[in-house]
Order: sequence, then C-alpha cells, then structure tokens
Amino acid sequence: MTEPSEVPPALTPGFHGRPRPDGVALPPGQYVEDGFPVLSAGPTPNVGAATWSLTVTTEAGASTSWTWADLMALPQETPTVDIHCVTRWSKFGTRWKGVSLDVLLADVESTADFAMVGSYGGYTTNLPVADLLGGKAWIAHTFDGKPLHPEHGGPARLLVPHLYFWKSAKWVRSLTLMPTDKPGFWERLGYHDLGDPWREQRYQGD
Repeated sequence: MTEPSEVPPALTPGFHGRPRPDGVALPPGQYVEDGFPVLSAGPTPNVGAATWSLTVTTEAGASTSWTWADLMALPQETPTVDIHCVTRWSKFGTRWKGVSLDVLLADVESTADFAMVGSYGGYTTNLPVADLLGGKAWIAHTFDGKPLHPEHGGPARLLVPHLYFWKSAKWVRSLTLMPTDKPGFWERLGYHDLGDPWREQRYQGD
C-alpha cells in the first residue's frame, strides 16, 4: 500500500528503520526509510512514453488529453518532498520532476469537488480536487534526476506527497472529476478516503 497497485502488509510493529533525524518532523507511527520499497499487487504495466497519455474528464463528460510530448512541453517543476507510506515508512527529501496539476487543470471547466485517478493496470484512488491544486500535486516523470523507473510508476505517476503514498497513483492515465466522492480500489477495502499521515488516517473511521 505504499503506492498504487500495491498490497498493504499488516500494519504491525516490526519494521526497524533508523530513528527520526534531530529537528525533522515525522508523522505519528512512522519510521525513516533510506531505500524506496516496492510492493505490487500485480505485474508492472508495460507502458512506454510513445503510448502513454493522460486524460482528464469533467463531470459533464468533456475530455482533455495530453500525450507524452504534450506533457514534456508544459512548464516543469522540481519539487523536493517527504513521502509517507501507510505501511509506516517515511522517506525524506525525495527529488522529482514533473508538471503541476495546477497547470493541467487550469483550462478545465469544472466545479467538481472530487477526482477519481485511474492507472494503467486498472488501479484507482479517490481524492478531493482541493488536494490536487495549490502546488500540492504533480504528474511526475523523473525521480532523483533519472526517468521514473516502471516499478515506481514510470513513465509517469501522480505525486501527492502530503497524503499517504497509496494516493500517489503509479502509471497514471486518467483523472475523472466528480461532484460527489466515490471510493477507489483500496478505499473500497476499508482504507481511508483522504489518508492524511499527520492524522493517521489509515482506515475508514480513523
């Protein structure tokens, strides 16, 4: 559950990372991870830049799509952010490159409050639109100065670092804007609809 299409191991003590660095905030229940764990529920989709595309569909049914070339032609940002997995690891200072959702949604006419994110491979996760805007989310294609590896969601993934990392859908292909909230893949199985690590929103009711 660290990332989209990933199986959440039991949330029990037993992971032993290094302690929190002095003066660095760590969400409750988390430990510091120096690596980048991968837990996948199925095979990694075979998606190349030549065939990748992203489509945003509004609540009225209007669609806007971007090819890989379109994405590369948009203004690029290089956020350095901390990421937090629901399986209790956190990784500090991760470096990405991608396009802000503020840019992608700027000309999309919608009053929807929610979005369903879809991935190549069939994974889905729901988010409030407010958590995708205001410099909070990106379509990321580069990690640590290199093209994003397929096991981490390449060629492109959603990056929403202020929420648990299962919300940062790997292999992203679509955003469907919705007037009312609907649960995605893990949310239908009991995981929280928002997933704020600072409030430990792991499961429904947290």
